[in-house]
Amino acid sequence: MTDEKMQLVIVTGMSGAGKTVAMQSFEDLGFFCVDNMPPALLPKFWELVKESGKISKVALVIDLRSRAFYDQILHMLTDENEGSPAIESQILFLDTSDKELVSRYKETRRSHPLAMEGRVVDGVRKERELLAPIRSNAQYVIDTTTMTPRELREQIFETFGTEGTAGNFHVEVVSFGFKYGLPIDADIVMDVRFLPNPYYDPKLKNKTGLDKPVYDYVMKQPVTEKFYSHFISLLRYVMPGYQKEGKSTITIAIGCTGGQHRSVAIAQRIADDLTADYTVHVQHRDVNKRKETVNRS
Repeated sequence: MTDEKMQLVIVTGMSGAGKTVAMQSFEDLGFFCVDNMPPALLPKFWELVKESGKISKVALVIDLRSRAFYDQILHMLTDENEGSPAIESQILFLDTSDKELVSRYKETRRSHPLAMEGRVVDGVRKERELLAPIRSNAQYVIDTTTMTPRELREQIFETFGTEGTAGNFHVEVVSFGFKYGLPIDADIVMDVRFLPNPYYDPKLKNKTGLDKPVYDYVMKQPVTEKFYSHFISLLRYVMPGYQKEGKSTITIAIGCTGGQHRSVAIAQRIADDLTADYTVHVQHRDVNKRKETVNRS
């Protein structure tokens, strides 16, 4: 266990104000997330977290399903902070106007938890009264009345993210062979079968794009350098846009016929070049497959 403070964020607020989006955002920021834990269980849960020594950030969603325990939340947090200086707890309260909440419930045709057999507006008003003490003690209040889910996500990243995390945005680069099928999770697919194929060189046939002779063969082709210059510029141009739209992961798939030579070399170069600006993982899915094919063009 290090001396670094463990961070606990209680996510609460009006039903329909965006707690699900908030929880997903905290997960992308690397928080250990638990939904709907009764505050009475918080001390035991936190004891287990501290004993594990591996969890440093926790986000707990507490909503009206736990309303019988709401009067205990503030006491629990006070006791936790006094009993353990190594814990830093905060409350994030998500709020929305009554009119917008009623509209959202009408659109989804759901019943408000405090108005199962009555008017939605009455349930909203009861809930607001119930949560008033929690709201007044919250360190952060976000009004989602006019926010889109993406904007709420960005606000949470800005408030609770650490410098350099960039919302934990990362890039997955995958090389593959078309003969084995496209990666089903690919966001961007580039076919590099138009490049000269090292497979037809007897000295390179049984090597892969991870071997320097094959890598050099692919990269020394004039067509390769011209193509790569355009493609890497395109990737650098679109990456910030994906981040702005709230994507946490982008998968770039580079394919050739068998997934062993051209795609491997190009994918590896892309991964190496993007590493300067992003967290990048590279996988060569079919690099070790050696099934013969009639047409290797």
